[in-house]
Amino acid sequence: MPEIRHSVCALDCPDACGLLVQVEDGRATRLRGNPDHPITRGFLCAKVTKYLDREYSPDRLLYPMKRAGAKGEGKFTRITWDEALDTIANRLRRVAQEWGPEAVLPYSYGGSMGLLNANGMDRRFFHRIGASRLDRTICATAGAAGTMKTQGNRYSIAPEDFVHARLIIAWGANVLATNVHLWPFIVEARRAGAKFIVIDPHRNRTAASADQHLFINPGSDKALALGMMHVIFRDGLEDPDYLSRHASGAAELREFVRDYTPERVAEWTGIDAAAIETLAREYADTQPAVIRLNYGVQRNPNGGTAVQAITMLPVVTGAWRHQGGGMQLSTSQSFTLDRPGLEMAELQKRSPLGREARIVNMSQLGHALTELDAPPVKAMVVYCSNPAAVAPDQPHVLKGLAREDLFTVVLEQFQTDTADFADIVLPSTTFLEHTDLYFAYGHHYLQIARPALPAPGEAKSNVWVFQAVAKRMGIEDAELHMTEDEMIQVLLGSGHQHLDGITIERLDAEHHVRLNLPVPYLPFVNGGFGGPDGKAQLSPDGLAYAPPPESRLGDEKSVYPLELISPKAHDAMNSTFGYLPELDAETAVAWLHASDAAERGISTGDAVRLFNDRGEVLARAEVDGKTAPGVVAVPAVRWPRRSENRAGVNTLIADRLTDLGGGATFYSCLIQVERCADQ
Repeated sequence: MPEIRHSVCALDCPDACGLLVQVEDGRATRLRGNPDHPITRGFLCAKVTKYLDREYSPDRLLYPMKRAGAKGEGKFTRITWDEALDTIANRLRRVAQEWGPEAVLPYSYGGSMGLLNANGMDRRFFHRIGASRLDRTICATAGAAGTMKTQGNRYSIAPEDFVHARLIIAWGANVLATNVHLWPFIVEARRAGAKFIVIDPHRNRTAASADQHLFINPGSDKALALGMMHVIFRDGLEDPDYLSRHASGAAELREFVRDYTPERVAEWTGIDAAAIETLAREYADTQPAVIRLNYGVQRNPNGGTAVQAITMLPVVTGAWRHQGGGMQLSTSQSFTLDRPGLEMAELQKRSPLGREARIVNMSQLGHALTELDAPPVKAMVVYCSNPAAVAPDQPHVLKGLAREDLFTVVLEQFQTDTADFADIVLPSTTFLEHTDLYFAYGHHYLQIARPALPAPGEAKSNVWVFQAVAKRMGIEDAELHMTEDEMIQVLLGSGHQHLDGITIERLDAEHHVRLNLPVPYLPFVNGGFGGPDGKAQLSPDGLAYAPPPESRLGDEKSVYPLELISPKAHDAMNSTFGYLPELDAETAVAWLHASDAAERGISTGDAVRLFNDRGEVLARAEVDGKTAPGVVAVPAVRWPRRSENRAGVNTLIADRLTDLGGGATFYSCLIQVERCADQ
């Protein structure tokens, strides 16, 4: 008789789905969405539907290994856990003694969204030994900073309330690929008469399904938001009562946007002035109106202030008054868990440093590995990430990883590009094989997962690994040897009202528990912003728009005439599934506009070379109307090891940072494209 076990999807997605695992004779035979979960509603995305293929893949890493060839060759021999742990402990200890503990660098991000395995025991371990702190900026920090500038907090409307909207704008949000469980709520709203508009430089599946798609030039989103506010204020479409009660700086903003006429903004955005006028009026006149903003908007040098400007729109129009109105970027801040208590930065005081360690920005890893000094990075521990594929400035990242004097440990499930450069590779459990606690950044349900399946081979959880290394290093602090449930108790013990009555026992029994939020949840219906005066901050200081320096209209115009973006692949999850041939084929494509292709003698199916001063990438051309003239799109993120010249799209990307939050600027890149001669 099959047994049904509960789990939670740990992939880096706002949906954080509840899962049902069908198990027969100790082996999973089916994975499906939990029909009782209010957001998952019984279905899964294409990626997770096939996750059992990953779980039982013959390519899973099952045993600890040590390098047996040159760095990058991917040649390893099996070793025991004892040898692996002793080697790691001894090398980290030696690096700390010779260079100082800050010569050790952790590197991780969203390979798992489980709080214990991605943000828990690892942080305690590295704080305790005095390692450099990693500034985890590669995805969301610019948007978070921009939201905070306007709202003073990062609360968002619930996905369930999208059904009440009568205008929905997906701004840089490919919902069908990266947030598919929001889609049924959008469909329900459209059936009730809502209009659905997509603003995106790429005609993805979501844009193709919209009532209207506005192609926008990469990096010009701030200009469009300012242009919309110009029209709204000019035509008296703002909500003066809401502004007077719940916003500061509205008068200054009104004056500031006078210069951002639709005609001027059209030159920057590539959107016709009449379309900008219509968009602004429709947005202000239609209530409820909601913006689903996503992180593509922030991946350029204007990214943080672009989000800041866009988050002003629902304040100016009073959209927050209405159920189904407002904005959603991330719901994560509503999960008022005791993250500081989990991560325990105070353990740095017990480290050999006795103080806070330096911060290294993960978006500039190439610089850190090749140029950072005092001390240089001499050891790196990588988990929940694949920086050789996902980090910008890939040539310098690979150069740094190839250093013989860099001791690198990689915790992984598959032999990635980063693992190819490791000295020690450790086999990691999947989310189906360990305990963890999960928040969400696309809904308001807290979830727990217990092991649904046994770990294969000698795979271990990240929690276990960092505890074991600490023990081998003689670190006996009780905080590094707590059980998983003890750490969950810490997280739940923040004392915040959102968590009242939510216990481990309740999570184990119910599997998903909604935060203590009103129904309906209207976070700013009566103000309640996090600014110093409780109001939204509309001051235009720092909002002046200029095109990104590395763009067709920017100051760094060069011989490279095309703008490159690297949107999410439909069936990918960053680099997680890059070992699959079908995903490799999807990420080995370059979409070009017909006019740009014709100018270069390129047709669909041709092998092409994309290049700039930083390097070159090989791809197959697709000429299908998915981009505007002057824009090339390459889906992210291909494993470099699968390309002919071991170069992924991030070879072409500089490590320039965003204006707020220090984020990566993946969508600010000039290139040239040419047809490969030998075909």
